[in-house]
Amino acid sequence: MTELLAGHTTFSVGGPARNWAAPTSEDELIAVIVAADRVGEPLLVLGGGSNVLISDAGFDGTVVHTAGLRGVVTEDVAACSGAFITAAAGEPWDAFVASTGAAEHVGIEALSGIPGLVGATPVQNVGAYGQEVSSTIARTRTWDRKLHQIHTFSAVECGFGYRDSRFKREPGRWVVLAVSFQFALGSLSAPIRYAELANRLGVEVGARAPLAQVREVVLELRRGKGMVYDRADHDSWSAGSFFTNPLLTGPSLVPEGAPAYPQPDGRVKTSAAWLIQHAGFGPGYGSGAAQLSSKHTLALTNRGGATASDLVALAREIRDGVETRFGIRLVPEPNLVGLSLDG
Repeated sequence: MTELLAGHTTFSVGGPARNWAAPTSEDELIAVIVAADRVGEPLLVLGGGSNVLISDAGFDGTVVHTAGLRGVVTEDVAACSGAFITAAAGEPWDAFVASTGAAEHVGIEALSGIPGLVGATPVQNVGAYGQEVSSTIARTRTWDRKLHQIHTFSAVECGFGYRDSRFKREPGRWVVLAVSFQFALGSLSAPIRYAELANRLGVEVGARAPLAQVREVVLELRRGKGMVYDRADHDSWSAGSFFTNPLLTGPSLVPEGAPAYPQPDGRVKTSAAWLIQHAGFGPGYGSGAAQLSSKHTLALTNRGGATASDLVALAREIRDGVETRFGIRLVPEPNLVGLSLDG
């Protein structure tokens, strides 16, 4: 069965899949993967399509869509240990975040409005507004395509880093089946670590705020940046932040005036959005159907009718312009399928 992949990505870009599978259980998903691997068939595991840019030529193999893997199980809720909840990989992420807040489970409220599915969150170690999903993940259940077996990783074994994990560092090997979370209980959020969010909430950095209020303000902030997917808003036809914030080996490498955030390992994180803006690429930069968002310089957007080639050309221009201006090479965050910024 062929399927046009543009209909399954937030970029609305991507050619056809030669074969398409949409399993509704772990067993069906594993069977599709095993069958493809047995004959050496190229395989692309596609979730919500919010962190991927797929070639205009599509994918010459099997695309397995994980959105049919549903289910949330509350395994334990106790005053001393909090709530232990397991969500299947195909659960929509933002709906899951909303449900945890409504149940007064604390720890992912600042990750509201992020598109995609639960299964993608440990791969990227999704983060926003001072929170990372790794702070609440207890274990990740996966299918190991190399050893042909199910393997469950503890949080430590997941090897989480900034927008990174062992699953991302070993691409193609691990397919996430389910993610288990350990949440604190309460009506107030985790400490607010992000200054912009704290200011909008009217609290000091490090203070807490009502869970529902944090979610509401985060959604408001994200909408203002075109970061909540909406078919009526071309600023949201994107993969969110296209480049990761650079981690530099020391403060001397941070350009004058750029934000600098010291990291525990001695490196310093700076802002990709600042670098892009100050390299001369402002909101709305670009001509034709591929442009920077009019709301946020870190998002490349499809204004309608853009091709993957258009978006890659714009990304390459921005990456090279930032490197020429500041000597810092930006790294793309989305998974590029059949594409490369290097030609």
